[in-house]
Amino acid sequence: MRPYELIKRKRDGGSLDADDIRLFIEGYTEGDVTDYQMSAMCMAVFFRGLDPVELTAWTRAMLESGDVLDLSDTPGVKVDKHSTGGVGDKVSLSLAPLAAACGVVVPMVSGRGLGHTGGTLDKLESIPGFEVDMPVAEYRRLVKEVGACLIGQTSRLAPADKKLYALRDVTATVDCLPLIASSIMSKKLAEGIDALLLDVKVGSGAFMKSIEEARALAGTMIGIGKEMGKRVVALITNMDEPLGRTVGNALEVVEAVEMLRGRAPADYTELTLALTAEMLVLGEKAPNVEAARAELEKVIASGAAEAKLKELVVAQGGDAAAIEDLSRLPRAQHTVAVLAERSGFVTRIDSEAIGLAAMALGAGRERTTDAIDPAVGFFLDRKVGEAVKASEPLVTVHYNDDTCLEEVKRRVLAAYSVGDAAPLARPIVVERLE
Repeated sequence: MRPYELIKRKRDGGSLDADDIRLFIEGYTEGDVTDYQMSAMCMAVFFRGLDPVELTAWTRAMLESGDVLDLSDTPGVKVDKHSTGGVGDKVSLSLAPLAAACGVVVPMVSGRGLGHTGGTLDKLESIPGFEVDMPVAEYRRLVKEVGACLIGQTSRLAPADKKLYALRDVTATVDCLPLIASSIMSKKLAEGIDALLLDVKVGSGAFMKSIEEARALAGTMIGIGKEMGKRVVALITNMDEPLGRTVGNALEVVEAVEMLRGRAPADYTELTLALTAEMLVLGEKAPNVEAARAELEKVIASGAAEAKLKELVVAQGGDAAAIEDLSRLPRAQHTVAVLAERSGFVTRIDSEAIGLAAMALGAGRERTTDAIDPAVGFFLDRKVGEAVKASEPLVTVHYNDDTCLEEVKRRVLAAYSVGDAAPLARPIVVERLE
């Protein structure tokens, strides 16, 4: 296998066979295929695409570049959920204990926030002591004993993807559908799961801005799952405004706990229940989503869902007292309100602009090496469709360092549009694909 020949073939619109793809990705993982050769291949794929056979082979090669976890000694159907990323998306924090409280086995490998989107690992680490880096043996033990475990990607889990993503980030090939789909699916299938639920975001705060892009990505990942013998269901969900009322790590943990107590905002509660209900059906704990939702309401009302979260926190080294008493979570020293300039109704919130403002405040990161402040973020006093009077709060900013505060306030104010009439309500779940 000569890398030059494969790059040229793909550049010219030809097809690559499975063995060539496997050897190329093996070579890249081991350092025999150089970064500049893989960069050229990614750019060829960007323009020429991968047909279904090539895409399956590409995903399998990345999946098999490292360890593929075996959870067969854990009884039950293993189901994970993946979100394509949004602003205020704290669903995993409530979904994992909710599903586990209903008997679904949830092995979850999550990521950190980058750019305008938040990361589950950063939110979890705002719980004092919570450990997201652990050996595979401990991960397997917790999945079996607790029914759920939320960790970060290990060095041996799809290492080709970890190396390739860093390269795509600096070669303008991040937004390539087959490379996005294979990246997500190689990591998820390496976890040892039997089924996968996809939350594909669409809108101003999502990577997929149009419904057509979201459908294409969801359909591509579902196709990969079928080729790999896994059942995959996708919900396309609205990210035209931040989810819930909080943006920022510890603030989002508070809202996630409140959701398990039945006291969260309607959009966040609805999305969490819709997604978790699908997980119960995939995990064979409910015959349909209607029965699943009834079961979810029971475990929330009984306190079993919050109890499972506490069990999960303790199992991963965290302070369960911080779940019982939310004031023990990191808190910003100062707050300031961003005020409406006119009366009317909120007609639009630019989610990406809110996410970028949170990053400037210190709640997110531009580079993977950036430090974050777990206490800072926003509380959205007004959301789309709600009335506001001039000089009333739109957003409350929680901050520690005022260096960029004025810039952050300007960004937040610019993200809001206020008009004379409330817009029509949009559903949080746009479509379901299988």
